[in-house]
Amino acid sequence: MNKSNLIDNMAKAAGVTKVQAAAALDSFMSSTQGALKKGEKVILVGFGTFSVNKRAARKGRNPQTGKEINIPAKKVVKFKAGANLSAKVR
Repeated sequence: MNKSNLIDNMAKAAGVTKVQAAAALDSFMSSTQGALKKGEKVILVGFGTFSVNKRAARKGRNPQTGKEINIPAKKVVKFKAGANLSAKVR
């Protein structure tokens, strides 16, 4: 499912226009991004939790040349599915 399919489904389920559903989805995404950028968790009970983890710097290897390279530290977004979501997917 891509973004436009999701907007279509949201609009039908909520009984709103596609424009309103798109605005709601964009608002959710920007709010989530803002919270994660501040280092906060976004917890949606029953659905899951978005959080930011720090990945340490490490050594890697270029698969083409075999030369060792340094991979810098970075922050990555993590999602852990909630119990209700996990149960519905099984």
